[in-house]
Order: sequence, then C-alpha cells, then structure tokens
Amino acid sequence: MSDVFHLGLTKSMLQGATVAIVPGDPERVKKIAELMDRATFLASHREFTSYLAFVEDSAVVICSTGIGGPSVSIAVEELAQLGIKSFLRVGTTGAIQPNVNVGDIIITQAAVRLDGASLHFAPMEFPAAADFYATTALVEACTQQGIKPHIGITASSDTFYPGQERYDTVAKRVTPRFQNSLQEWQALGVLNYEMEASTLFTMCLANGWQAACVAGVIVNRTEQEIPDESTMKKTETRAVSIVVDAVRILLKNKNSLTSI
Repeated sequence: MSDVFHLGLTKSMLQGATVAIVPGDPERVKKIAELMDRATFLASHREFTSYLAFVEDSAVVICSTGIGGPSVSIAVEELAQLGIKSFLRVGTTGAIQPNVNVGDIIITQAAVRLDGASLHFAPMEFPAAADFYATTALVEACTQQGIKPHIGITASSDTFYPGQERYDTVAKRVTPRFQNSLQEWQALGVLNYEMEASTLFTMCLANGWQAACVAGVIVNRTEQEIPDESTMKKTETRAVSIVVDAVRILLKNKNSLTSI
C-alpha cells in the first residue's frame, strides 16, 4: 500500500534517501538511475515513474514529474512527505539569447514566474530562486567535465505555446499578455524558456528545501523552432551526466545539504 496519493511509493522503499533527481520525462528516469549503482525500479503511475539508485551508501530517488508546474508540485510534495529534502531538476530547454548554442548547458539561478502553480505556495512578490549549494554543485559538475555553462534566469511558462509566444498553432495568435513577451525577456537577459523551475523553486524555497535546475539546450529560438533529434539525444545525455555528478558532489559534502 502506498504512503502517498500518486507516486505509488512508501517511505521504506526509499531506504533513507533525502536527495531526488527530478526529470520531466518518465523515459529519462531509468537512464539516470543506471549512471549510479544498484538501480532498482520502484513504481510507475501516470506521469510519475521512479527508480532508486545509490552513490556509495547513499540512496537517491529518481522520479519523473511530467510536464509543468502542477505535476511538479505533486511529485515534490509527495517525495517530501517520504523524506526527500533536496531536489535537482534536469531537463531540456529552448534558448532565446543568440549567444546560447544548441548543445550548451543552462543552470538556472532563478525563474520568471509565468506559471500559476507557484502562486499556491507564495505570493508573486516571493522569488523563485534556486538553492545556492545545490546550484554550486551543478556548476562544479560542469567544471569537472570541462563544460562552461550559462548561469542565469529562466522563464517558466505554464503553456508550451502561448506562454512562450509561439504562433505556430491552430489559432495563430497569443493573448495580449504574451504578445512581444519573448522580446521583453530577451532584453532583460533571460536565457531560456521551460515549464517547471518556477514552481519547483518557489515551492522548495517556501518550505525550506533545496532545489536546483540544469537543462540542455536543444533549440535556439532565434534560429529555429524544431530541434534535431540526434543533437537532442546528445544534449540530454550531457545534462543527465551533469546532474548525477552534482548529486555525488552534494552527498560528498554533506554540509551543503543545508535543509537536511
């Protein structure tokens, strides 16, 4: 019998884990787990697929969140109920700055709150900011791999199309709120769009948990909208490798797990 409503998990299944890697895509979970030791399937229900793996003697949960803030909020809440206090998100993203290339890595310091779910945890004036120590671990993981990441602000939208000012839809339009918004975020130095970081950061910061986010750039929207499949797989692999190394760094420096 599950201890939580959606994930199909019990606290005993997590074997004392306090750290989770949270990709969006359920198919990414096994790939991540197999980069660590003793990868074991735990459960799969709707968008939530979970594995357990180990870094030396420390258990780590890998659990998909699905797409968007509402799904993220469910996964994070239920994992926290089971003892997880540190959440490292890994995903793919579309860059909006011309100097960010396909295949590059973006580490998000904070997110523009274009979502609705984060408002269920804190008012809009509250920042969607990443945890310093978890973010530093991602940066260190990049350094170890000889990768120079882009570090900065992400825009997190509840929608893939209008909220990210895409006009390649049936309607061929977006509401006035989002017209010319891409240009505004570019002018403000925002690096990219994705759909989960603002909810994750706001929720974790409000609850005293750690959160960080790394994403591989699969398209630059100043050049094109559709990613190349082979490049996308290579970029995904790079981002996954970084997040696993970051978990190793956090677990090695247990003092950086400030929320535990």
